Amino acid sequence: MCSLSPSLLLPTKLKPANSDNRNSSLFLANRRSKTKRKNQSVVPMARLFGPAIFESSKLKVLFLGVDEKKHPLTLPRTYTLTHSDITAKLTLAISNSINNSQLQGWANRLYRDEVVAEWKKVKGNMSLHVHCHISGGHFLLDLFAKFRYYIFCKELPVVLKAIVHGDVNLLNHHPELQEALVYVYFHSNVNEFDRVECWGPLWEATSPDGHRTQTLPEKQCADECSCCFPPVSSIPWSHSLSNKGVDSYSATQGEGMSTPSPEKL
Repeated sequence: MCSLSPSLLLPTKLKPANSDNRNSSLFLANRRSKTKRKNQSVVPMARLFGPAIFESSKLKVLFLGVDEKKHPLTLPRTYTLTHSDITAKLTLAISNSINNSQLQGWANRLYRDEVVAEWKKVKGNMSLHVHCHISGGHFLLDLFAKFRYYIFCKELPVVLKAIVHGDVNLLNHHPELQEALVYVYFHSNVNEFDRVECWGPLWEATSPDGHRTQTLPEKQCADECSCCFPPVSSIPWSHSLSNKGVDSYSATQGEGMSTPSPEKL
C-alpha cells in the first residue's frame, strides 16, 4: 500500500503548512533582528580595535603663515592635529608653532586627544618630533592611561599619514624628509607611559607594522650653533605633568622641553 502524506489526512484549515511558514518567518525575522543587533554592537568594537585607516576626504588642512614648499630648515614648522567626534573629521594646522585656537574647546580640554609635531634639525640631521598627551591634568585621563597609550599607538600611523598628505608639497619638493627619523614623545604622569620611542624613518612610521625602538634622539648642542634648528622647541609641553594642568600647552614658546628616560618596549 502506498503511504499517505500527513497533509492529506488533515482538513485544509488545519494543515501545518501556513503555521510553519509563519513560524519560519518569525524565526527568520528574529534571527535577522538578532544579527542586526549583533552587527551594530560589533561595528564600534571593530572600529576601535580593527586597523586604523586614513581617509583623505575627512582631512582639513590649514596653512598658517607657512609656505607649502619651503624647507623647515629656514622657518620652524609645527603640526597641530585634532579630531572631531561629531563629524569624524581631522583638522591639521601647519604653522610656526602650536595652533592654540584648535585646543580651546571643552572637548579638547577634556579628551586631550590632540597630536602636535615639529621638524627639528639636530646636529645636522632632520627629524620629526611627535607629542601625545597620555595622562595628567585631571583624574579621568589618569584612570585610562594604559588604554590611551594603546589608542595613540594604534592611531599614530594615521596621524603621520595625515601629516604626509596634508604637507605633500613640502615632501614632494624635499623627498629626503621621508628618510627623517620620527620620535614619539608620550607625556604622562605615570612613569610606565612617560617615554620616547623612535618609529624609524617617516615612510616606515606611517605603517602599522613599523619597527619601534627605545632609541633617544640626539641632544642639541649646548651652545648656539648652525647644526641645530630651531634652537628651542616650539612645543612647550612639560614632562612633569603631575604638577601641570590641562593648560600646559599655553605656556610661553621660549620654554624648552626635557627628555624622559625611555622604558623598554
